[in-house]
Amino acid sequence: MYEVIRRTEPKPGASRTVLFQGNEHGSQVSFFLVDNDPGQGPGLHVHPYTETWVVRSGEAEFTVGREKTRATAGDIVVGAANIPHKFVNVGTGRLEIVCIHANDHVVQEFLEEANG
Repeated sequence: MYEVIRRTEPKPGASRTVLFQGNEHGSQVSFFLVDNDPGQGPGLHVHPYTETWVVRSGEAEFTVGREKTRATAGDIVVGAANIPHKFVNVGTGRLEIVCIHANDHVVQEFLEEANG
């Protein structure tokens, strides 16, 4: 068995980020397909499982715990479970990133507001 989920264009003014909740489709993983403008990114938050980020285009600055790093197209960053983290688009163009959650649904607690 398989399922194909077709991409749809967001409505004008709506977020370009897409959320896939694995449990709604018989999958063991969940993810966000993020498409952010410069300066945008989620606020500091935490998950009870690892999160893996795959940067598709642009440049992101990640804060994981007390450490910061930058990643560009093709880079993969992995954050440990229960460690507060966030990222922000520090480039001049769009940031496209896949945020893979090692769980069949997204569980996150926000600790601060989003950027942008």
